Amino acid sequence: MSEQRFDLVIRNGTVIDGTGAPRRQADVGVRDGKIVAVEPGLPPGSGAKEIDATGKLVTPGFVDVHTHYDAQVTWDPQVTPSSWHGVTTVVMGNCGVGFAPAAPDKHDWLIGLMEGVEDIPGTAMTEGMVWDWESFPDYLDAIDKQARAIDICAQVPHGALRAYVMGRRGAKHEAATADDLAAMARIVREGVEAGALGFSTSRTPIHKGIDGEFVPGTFADERENFALAKAVVDGGGVMFQMTGNHVDMAEEYPWMRRMVEEIGCTVSFNLLQTDQAPKLYEKLLTELDAAERDQLPIYAQVAGRPNGVLMTWAGTAVPFLPYPSYMPLHHLPFEQRLVELRKPGLREKVIAEKPFSFGEFEDYIIQSFHKMYRLGDPPNYEPDPSETATAVAARTGSTPQAVVWDWLMEDEGRGVVYFPIFNFASEDFSDLRTLLQHPRTRLGLGDGGAHCGAICDASIQTFMLTHWCRDRSRGPKLGLEEVVKTLSSDTASFYGLDDRGRVAPGYKADLNVIDFDALHLHGPKMVYDLPAGGRRFVQRAEGFVHTIVSGEIIRSHDEPTEALPGKLVRGPQPAPA
Repeated sequence: MSEQRFDLVIRNGTVIDGTGAPRRQADVGVRDGKIVAVEPGLPPGSGAKEIDATGKLVTPGFVDVHTHYDAQVTWDPQVTPSSWHGVTTVVMGNCGVGFAPAAPDKHDWLIGLMEGVEDIPGTAMTEGMVWDWESFPDYLDAIDKQARAIDICAQVPHGALRAYVMGRRGAKHEAATADDLAAMARIVREGVEAGALGFSTSRTPIHKGIDGEFVPGTFADERENFALAKAVVDGGGVMFQMTGNHVDMAEEYPWMRRMVEEIGCTVSFNLLQTDQAPKLYEKLLTELDAAERDQLPIYAQVAGRPNGVLMTWAGTAVPFLPYPSYMPLHHLPFEQRLVELRKPGLREKVIAEKPFSFGEFEDYIIQSFHKMYRLGDPPNYEPDPSETATAVAARTGSTPQAVVWDWLMEDEGRGVVYFPIFNFASEDFSDLRTLLQHPRTRLGLGDGGAHCGAICDASIQTFMLTHWCRDRSRGPKLGLEEVVKTLSSDTASFYGLDDRGRVAPGYKADLNVIDFDALHLHGPKMVYDLPAGGRRFVQRAEGFVHTIVSGEIIRSHDEPTEALPGKLVRGPQPAPA
């Protein structure tokens, strides 16, 4: 037997290296947490541990840049569901919400802010977190002490920062004084110097805390945002991440461009197609084309499938919530509610009633039956318009309300109805394909760890591989090499994580071995596995034969191992020499 030169050898796999280069057959040798060889025919027996990847893909570990695990990382070492989908690095602290800096009397308020904006059960966060920090560097130190399967990265959130420095004035959106700006800039710089990759803010009216107030920073002026972007650059950070109101993004764009020109900070904003302005995204892509020509680091985060709300009796968005006979049942324990829902006559009574109004946006979500679909398992995220509740009702002589009620009652009352909000305005989804392929867009907006009762997009990596590369039937597919690059090196370098995202010597040994033919995405299910029995949608996958972090196998055949090699990544990481 040859001398063992590697800690791990992955043999005979089809390597898709994350650069977009054509796939090739090669072995991968790993030593001391790094890839040290990618070539055919590494000597037999040269690995202390060996994996036969014949017929399998070998890809980089995936990097998810838009998550909200800020609370969950304090209690969940597996960082699920992201680690189920080949993700080996996540970036949290997006959209201006997080838990540091945190004054001792603001813990409950910060939980309420996260609960309202990101639909994470407040009871789960209250029970799950141990607040052994106040400053942002203290927060990083606290989460750095805990073992976990995958790597995590953080950003300084505007909401927590403003409330910490300005107190009630910050929460009530008063203009920051010169002293306020100096204090906030100092804290951002300290946070970045301690390891935060950047800063995040929210400027959308959709984001409100549990008290109904907008996220602090929503109405911050240019002077404030520029000062905080400069603090990121001064501290050696990378990113100014902004979540804005989608239909207003063209008006927001000019100040972001000026920020990049004057300060040099990379700027990321969300870009989605809306029903109200289905071609607005083209104007933003034109602006990004100009940024590309001028070599300005402005990028748009885009989603890999139509962003939609999942409706189920146990979830947050229930279409029958505004109906008088259903409203008293909504807060019953789920099993007890099902007993009531099954009683004869209730279905007919509810759907005959006139619903209350909960507000323009809320009414749009839960009363637009012409946009509701039965999701199914396997889930169909590109349904045909003939499959809406309204269309089915017209064909069957029923009502849309009755159709949706029956869909929700499937699977023992756990049926899921899909309501696509964004990226759903073209029948062939060519607009979404355009967004995904633009050189100045990056995949994000999966919101892992958040929207527990209504959204389940942390599975987007598996979806990109199965749907866009293999199964899509309503239009052209995307190339496998292209999608792997989108999931790995593109997102890694976006945040300055240049040490990962590629299968090449010198890079971090974060890898996936994937049975592409058997790769399967299950439908989302509601589970109650958060602290205090909190609920969340989860979506499992099959076909990830092995997921590897820093050379250690953290998942094997879609189940966790005992390995917990994940670390807090502090600051940008240079590429291998």
